[in-house]
Amino acid sequence: MDAKIAVVGLGYVGLPVAVALAERLGNVVGFDISAARVASLRAGHDATREIKDARLTSCGLEVSDDPAVLEGAETIIVTVPTPITDERRPDLTPLQRACETIGPRLSKGALVVFESTVFPGVTEDICGPWLAQHSGLEQGRDFALGYSPERINPGDHVHRLETITKIIAADSPAALARMHAVYGKIVDAGLHEAPSIKVAEAAKVIENTQRDLNIALMNEIALIFDRMGIATRDVLAAAGTKWNFLPFTPGLVGGHCIGVDPFYLTAAAEKLGYRPEVILAGRRINDAMGQAIAQKLVKLLIANGVSPCRAQVGVMGLTFKQDVPDIRNSKVPDILAELREYGIDALVSDPLADPAAAAHEYGIALSPPEELVQLDALVLAVNHASYVADPGDLVARMREGGVLIDVKSAIDRKALPDDLVYWSL
Repeated sequence: MDAKIAVVGLGYVGLPVAVALAERLGNVVGFDISAARVASLRAGHDATREIKDARLTSCGLEVSDDPAVLEGAETIIVTVPTPITDERRPDLTPLQRACETIGPRLSKGALVVFESTVFPGVTEDICGPWLAQHSGLEQGRDFALGYSPERINPGDHVHRLETITKIIAADSPAALARMHAVYGKIVDAGLHEAPSIKVAEAAKVIENTQRDLNIALMNEIALIFDRMGIATRDVLAAAGTKWNFLPFTPGLVGGHCIGVDPFYLTAAAEKLGYRPEVILAGRRINDAMGQAIAQKLVKLLIANGVSPCRAQVGVMGLTFKQDVPDIRNSKVPDILAELREYGIDALVSDPLADPAAAAHEYGIALSPPEELVQLDALVLAVNHASYVADPGDLVARMREGGVLIDVKSAIDRKALPDDLVYWSL
């Protein structure tokens, strides 16, 4: 029988890895602490929509919420989330609990590979000792460590696990060779060997930091151009004709990566006595965009002769990006919170978001789409394909001459009535 492989954490990152390994190597088990998640996967459905039901049922992956399935695994891949605290500091609790779960079931000679985004040093200096503590084994002698940062882009069916170059790094040449044997079977795009685990950790944390900063620049110039009366979309279309102009656009920055990962890097830098300036400035700009959008809406309502406290406002979209069901770190609640400061209790609808999760995470009661009618203002917060396919449906939900906030400039202004008040970033 092929060597047993276990994947810990079956979310957006872990499930595609586990399915690919099961298809190409076999003898793969997936573990998740959520009994509901495991039950859904066993029933052949992936709520994240990353894996199609037919593929999930045919891949041969065994899933369980019983940690006993980890016993005897020669390779364990850890893909648990790495969030931030309310104080915007790294929260390694999921990693710690994963190590506490793996430790007592860790076999001698096993390789533990982490894919979770962390700051340099976490794998070897923090997770390794946790595993040693709970296993009674010696790090580097009885078990090996590896790191291979995840690069999953939720909702992206072009850039997938198989088609994205995979970074791998390990604490020894032998462990690196083992990582080659595992990941080389499922990543068609090839593998990149980083010279150390710390280099691989650093590479991952700057990937999303770079994107965060580029979007922050777009958001800042959008705010500037709005004051100038210039449409940012038109400016970017013109500037984009230059061969080396980067195609970034303004918008809300949420989710489990871009709005989180920079804080892992800045926290590590501050521990070393360095106060980052550019990175944190970008975070401040992006984190303030929900408030800025809400304030613009209030100004447009007043200019349109509508008292904010009497306005009927609808918000379409709650997930952190278009066409995915994930609401983690969504910035739409920031818009809603700021609107409440002006006495506006907006109706929120999203066909992809889980109503129970919305209520639990944000205290938001999702409304059925048919309730978003006779609106004085509509915020198209997330440009789901079902929303942007029919601009006429958006207009039909609004009173004549209402206000439409198109956050991502997803709607062609020419497709809308002339008397409608339109604004976008």
